Amino acid sequence: MQFELERIGVHESVETVFPPSELAAYLDDLPAEVTVVGDDAAEITACDAVVTFEHRDAYLEVDWVHSIQAGVDRFPFDEFEASGVVLTNSTGIHDRWVGETVAGYLLSFARRIHTAVANQQDRRWDQPDWNDGFTLPGTTACVLGTGTLGSGVAEVLGALGVRVTGVRRSAEPVPGFDEVYATEDLLEGVSDADFVIVTLPLTEQTRHLVDAEVFEAMREDAYFVNVGRGPVVDESALIDALESDSIAGAALDVFETEPLPEESPLWDMDEVIVTPHCAAFTEDYFRAVGDIVRENVERLESGEPFHNRVV
Repeated sequence: MQFELERIGVHESVETVFPPSELAAYLDDLPAEVTVVGDDAAEITACDAVVTFEHRDAYLEVDWVHSIQAGVDRFPFDEFEASGVVLTNSTGIHDRWVGETVAGYLLSFARRIHTAVANQQDRRWDQPDWNDGFTLPGTTACVLGTGTLGSGVAEVLGALGVRVTGVRRSAEPVPGFDEVYATEDLLEGVSDADFVIVTLPLTEQTRHLVDAEVFEAMREDAYFVNVGRGPVVDESALIDALESDSIAGAALDVFETEPLPEESPLWDMDEVIVTPHCAAFTEDYFRAVGDIVRENVERLESGEPFHNRVV
């Protein structure tokens, strides 16, 4: 697809992750004008391309939209396709960042760091029982999703001595995973894991893929982690599993409703770590997004296909 690229808008919604002005300044050397835009439709439609965190209806009037996230479930694919709008995403930049966050969760559970932090708030000196702590080498993590995020998690955890298995559409081997299960064998995959980790995007096929049956199949001493998308998990089933001690605990970065409602029981559970959808946050985020945008500007000029094109 060819079009003239004269003006690129950085939508203010990227403020959720980084200041839009930082990305605009980073892309200042492009042949197109780069400017920060808000929700005014005329301001958006004056752009040929928009870099954004959220969707706006006015995007249907531009030629190219780039999502700063890998997940693109916020965007209406059919409408983009009907309007001839190119949609690209930021797949490929989050793997190591998310992998390190997941390692942090696992180390917190293993070394009881989260309980020490909670005790600190009450100025309470309360050492764990002698057999509460454990080490990661020799444990098994089953990662649901072996794509970019899952592979990043496998790389980091593997370096910590964790045996990493994966669940994907087929059981074909994937580099970095010691064993791979097909989705139809999901229950078998999670049944012997110390940690079950979700890195899946949200699709019609993955919505509520992790349900009560999955939690029942997990070991009682296993921990659950979600850094994919909230609705991949049946949250009520997760809460039931935690309240009944069917699983040992959970580390959650994403939720069915965000922000997580104040009345959610997840806030008050001792063995639950809640983070505000920030597993991939880093000071280099805007640079990594900017590099993809820059590459696609160059590809557009040379007539090459877009990198990370979704629609």
